[in-house]
Amino acid sequence: MNGEAGDSDRRGFNDASAGEGGRLLLEVVTPTRTVLRRRVESVLVPALDGYLGILAGHAPLVAGLAPGVLYYGRRHEKKQRLAVSGGFVEVAQNRVLVLADAAELPEEIDVARAQAALARAEERLRRAGEQVDVVRAELAMRRALARLRAVYGDRALDRVTYVPGEERLAE
Repeated sequence: MNGEAGDSDRRGFNDASAGEGGRLLLEVVTPTRTVLRRRVESVLVPALDGYLGILAGHAPLVAGLAPGVLYYGRRHEKKQRLAVSGGFVEVAQNRVLVLADAAELPEEIDVARAQAALARAEERLRRAGEQVDVVRAELAMRRALARLRAVYGDRALDRVTYVPGEERLAE
C-alpha cells in the first residue's frame, strides 16, 4: 500500500470512500419503511454490549442492537435522537445501515402510550415472583424508556419508578 487516495487498507475501507467532509450515510430501515436516510458525521448506536460510536472510515462490522436511543449528527455538537427497539447495524464503506425491528423519530412517538407501556412494565417487574415473564417485562421497559429518551433525552429517567435489581421504589 502506498497511501494514495483510493488504496484499500487491510480493514476494508479506503480514503476515497470517506464521504464528503468525513460524512457517513445513515439509513434506518424497519420491515415496513425507511425511517431515516441522511448524511451525518457521527452515529452512536445501542449495541448489545453497550453503545458503539461510528465515524467516517470505521472498519466494517455487523452488530446486534438492543432497545435504546440512536444518536446522530455532527461531531462535537448536540445529537439528534431516534428510538430503536432492537435489530442489527452494518457498517461498511462509510454507510451505516440500521435494520431495526421498529424505529421512531421523536415527533412520531406517542408519549402517553410510551408512558403507559413503561408503567405496565414497571408493575409487572414489581410482581416478578408471580409468574411474570421478567425478561419480557424488562424488554418492554427498555423499549418504553428508549421511546421516552428519544423525546426527552436523559430527563426521561425522571419518569422511572422501578429499576430491575433494586428493591426500592421511587416516591
